[in-house]
Amino acid sequence: MDIDLLVNITSRAWALPILAAMHEGVAGRQAPLLTATGAGRTAFAHSMDHLISIGLIERNPGHGHPLRPEFRLTASGITAAAIASKVRHLSTDQDHDLLRRSWTVPVLTSLHRPRHFGEIKRSLPRITDRALSQSLKMMEARHWVNRSVDTTARPPRALYQAINTGGRIGKLTASEISAS
Repeated sequence: MDIDLLVNITSRAWALPILAAMHEGVAGRQAPLLTATGAGRTAFAHSMDHLISIGLIERNPGHGHPLRPEFRLTASGITAAAIASKVRHLSTDQDHDLLRRSWTVPVLTSLHRPRHFGEIKRSLPRITDRALSQSLKMMEARHWVNRSVDTTARPPRALYQAINTGGRIGKLTASEISAS
């Protein structure tokens, strides 16, 4: 998996939880997946459609009723689902809301080592300054990211580092992406 695919997956709030649930053996039908993830029907449907469109999930041919189809992971979906499951197990239930935000996991992946704002932005070309700033602030409030300011530099520069749960997730996803 590469960083662009990770960004694409996390652009839908329930994509990572769906992939994690399927990896952990939840049946690939709507009702069990809704129960396992806690997603609303509309958001769930959008996330499933997205996962199908990027080729991580497919309809299981010959299984399920036309109105209640069954889904399965594709070959590339199996890899992504394994990563999603590992990320899910590194976090607590209270953290899942933050993990569903679009840029959390890609930013943490970029922060597998300390970086300045501009370096993070260059590693994630599609992120806006505002989205990056908001993501960093939310993760700093959750103690997933530490911000320190180098006052000796002119102008002073902030250095961001993933810590605690954020650090563990960042190291995991960075190693999975570089291994691919």
